[in-house]
Amino acid sequence: MQTVLIIVSILLIAIVLLQSGKAESASNVISGGNDSLFKNRKERGGELVITRLTIFLGSVFFIICLIIGF
Repeated sequence: MQTVLIIVSILLIAIVLLQSGKAESASNVISGGNDSLFKNRKERGGELVITRLTIFLGSVFFIICLIIGF
């Protein structure tokens, strides 16, 4: 079970690193330029797949951790 947890952890890290940032640049976040930060932006195509895969892998990681804990 620990082997599955390690594989899921590595996949989760890789998928999170592949996600695009929501802010245009870090300076906008720090300086308060939030006009486009919370704009309605729908994810399409690859971004949607990566987001759903991240949610799935995060859930699997959480469930495996609970199983190992008990």
